Amino acid sequence: MTIPTQMTVVEIAGAGGPEVLRAATRPVPQPSNGEVLLRVEAAGVNRPDVMQRLGKYPPPPGASDIPGLEIAGTVVAVGSGGRWRSGDRVCALVAGGGYAEYCVAPAVQCLPFPEGVDAVSAAAIPETFFTVWTNLFQRGKLHSGERVLIHGGTSGIGTTAIQLAHAFGAVVYATAGSQNKADACVGLGAARAINYRNEDFVEVIRRDTSGAGVDVILDIVGGDYFPRNLECLALEGRLVQIGVIAGAQSTVDLRRILQRRLTITGSTLRARSVDEKGSLAGDVETHVWPLIAAGRVRPIIDRTFALADAADAHRRMESSEHIGKIVLTVS
Repeated sequence: MTIPTQMTVVEIAGAGGPEVLRAATRPVPQPSNGEVLLRVEAAGVNRPDVMQRLGKYPPPPGASDIPGLEIAGTVVAVGSGGRWRSGDRVCALVAGGGYAEYCVAPAVQCLPFPEGVDAVSAAAIPETFFTVWTNLFQRGKLHSGERVLIHGGTSGIGTTAIQLAHAFGAVVYATAGSQNKADACVGLGAARAINYRNEDFVEVIRRDTSGAGVDVILDIVGGDYFPRNLECLALEGRLVQIGVIAGAQSTVDLRRILQRRLTITGSTLRARSVDEKGSLAGDVETHVWPLIAAGRVRPIIDRTFALADAADAHRRMESSEHIGKIVLTVS
C-alpha cells in the first residue's frame, strides 16, 4: 500500500464553538518503536473532544493537537516489535489525532475488530469501553447482584455502562432526560430508568431499594449531583466520578461519608501512560470482546458524519439529543 506524505485532518483553529473546527493538510505521521500507523476508516466523537475545542481540556504533553481519542482502520506501517502487521484491521485508543486520514497509535492500545463488527462500530468502542471497564469494574468494583446507578444513561458512556453492568449481573438504574431516552435505557438492560426532568432520582432510588440504596454510582455530571449521589449510596457504597458536565465544585456533608463508610473515587484516561492503557486494553479484550462477539453487548451508534462535517457532529453532541455514539467516517 502506498502511503502519501500529506493527509487531510480536522484541526481546532482556536477555542470556541463548532465553527472553529476546520479542514487542514498535515504531514502523515510516522510510527516509532512500539507504534503502528493506521489508515483511519472511522473515528469516534467524545465529550473530551468538545472540551478540548472549548479550550478546557488540552492534550497531554507529546500528544497530537488534532482532536479524536478513538479510531478504527487498517494498519499500513509498523514500528519495530508488536503483534500487528500491515493489513490488520484494528481499533485503537489514542491520546489525540483521530480526526484525520492517518493516525499513529501505540501498538498495545490497539485491539482487533471484534467478530462481526464493522469499522464504524469498532471506532465507537475504545474510549467508552475502556473508560467504563476501568471505572465501573476496576475502581468501582461492581459485582454481580449489586445495584448500580448510571447517570447520563444514553450517552456513549451510559449506553456502554448499562450493557456491561447488566451483562455482568448487576441491577441497573439509569438517569436520562426524556421518556424516549429512559425507554432506550430499559431496552439496553436497565431495570429502572429515571427521567430526571420529572422525577427525583434520590427519591426513586430510596423508594425502589426500600431505603437500602445502590452499591455503585457512575457519574459524568458532577456539580450538585455530588451530594445527592451520596444520599443514594448504600452502606460501603462507591461513587465513581468521571465527569463534571454540571460543574467541578460542590458542597457536601462529610458526615454522610463517615456514617455510611463510603468510597469516593474517579479517574481520567487520556493522560495515563501507554503501559497502563496497554494493560487496560488486555483486560478489555479478555473480558469484553467475547460479549461483543456473542452479541450480548454492542456499541450503540446514534449517527455518523463525514470527517469534513466534524462541526456538525459536535453540534449534535452538544444538543444532547443523541442516544449512543457519534462517529466520523473517513473516506
